[in-house]
Amino acid sequence: MTSLPDLPTPALLLDLDKLESNLEGMAAKARQLGVSLRPHIKTHKCIEIARLQRSLGASGITVSTLHEAAVFAHYGFTDITWASPVSASRINEAMEIADRVTLRVVLDSDAALNWLKQSEYRFHVWLDVDCGYHRSGVDPDNDAAVDLAREIHECPRLNFNGILTHSGHAYHAGNRDELLATAEQERSVMVGFANRLRSQGVDVSRISVGSTPAMSVVEDLHGVTEARPGNYALYDYTQVSLGSCEVKDCAVTVLASVVSSQPGSDHCVVDAGALALSKDAGPEVESTSTMGEIFDDYRPGTLMQNTRVVSVSQEQGIVRGPLPVGEKVRILPNHSCLTVAMFDNYYVVRGQDVLDRWKVWRGR
Repeated sequence: MTSLPDLPTPALLLDLDKLESNLEGMAAKARQLGVSLRPHIKTHKCIEIARLQRSLGASGITVSTLHEAAVFAHYGFTDITWASPVSASRINEAMEIADRVTLRVVLDSDAALNWLKQSEYRFHVWLDVDCGYHRSGVDPDNDAAVDLAREIHECPRLNFNGILTHSGHAYHAGNRDELLATAEQERSVMVGFANRLRSQGVDVSRISVGSTPAMSVVEDLHGVTEARPGNYALYDYTQVSLGSCEVKDCAVTVLASVVSSQPGSDHCVVDAGALALSKDAGPEVESTSTMGEIFDDYRPGTLMQNTRVVSVSQEQGIVRGPLPVGEKVRILPNHSCLTVAMFDNYYVVRGQDVLDRWKVWRGR
C-alpha cells in the first residue's frame, strides 16, 4: 500500500476519517433543526463524497456550474439545484440536463424570467433573495420582488419551487455572536418574505438557506425547509478562524516539498503555489497574513506558530521560516473550495496510508 511519503508533490490529501465525521455531523444537525440537507458540491466536486452525503440522507445536491450538474446527473443524482442566476447563453444546455433529471434553476430578474418563458420549457425555478449579503438576489423589502415572485408563480410554463438565499456575509463575522446574528437574520428575512408573499396569494412551499459558517452555529431554523452548506464537508483555515470548526476537523490538506532553502535565509520555498493553494488571502479576522498554514503535528491538529506560507507565485510558495530541502510539509489551505479546484484528484488517506484516488470533476 502506498504511504504519504511516497506521493509526488504537490498532492491534494483527503482525510477519510475527518470527512466522514464532518458529513455525519452536518446530517445530524439538519435532522435536529428539522430541515432537509441539499449540500453544495462545488466545494468537493467529487462523486464519491456526494454519494456519502446522499447515504446520510441528503435530499438532493446544489451545484455552481452546469458542468457539475451534467456530471452528477450522469452519475445518478436526480435532484439538482443550479444555484447561480441563470444565463441566457446556457439555457439550451440546462434544458438538456433537465430532460434527464430534476434541475432547479435560480433567477432574480425580469430579464431572466423572460428568457425562461421564451424557452417554453417547464423549468423548476427558485427566486433568489438577498438576505443581507448584497451579491445577488431581489430585495425582499421591494414591491418589485413580490411582483417577480407572482409572475413566476402564475406562469403556466414554470414550476415555482420557492425562495432561496445565501448568507455569504457570515464570512465577514468577527465572532460567534456575529455569526449567530447573521444566521438569524438569514432565517428571519426569508421567513418574513415568504409570509409576505403568502399574504398576497403566492404559494411558497420551500425556503432554502445556506452557508457553512451560519449552519455551524444556528440553533433555530423555524420556517425554513432546507439548508445548502458546502464547505462543511472539508472545512479550511478560514472556517477555523470563523469558529465553524477546529483545525482537527479539516479534511483537506496539500502535501508539498521544500525545494529551496538557502543558508542563512529566513525563508524557504515549497512546490505548492497559486495553482495548488489558490490566491485566497484568507480569514479577515486574522491579524497575521497567511497563504496557508503548516502543520507542526497533524494528528492533534497543531500548526506551526511562526512558519507559514506568506506568498505564492504560480507554482511555488514562499514560507516564512527555514526548513530543510527535501522535507515534506502538510499545508492547511485558506479556502478548500478553490484549492480542490486546482487539482485533478484527491489522494484518499487514513493515517499514513493512501487508500484510493478520487476524481475532482472541475469544469465550466
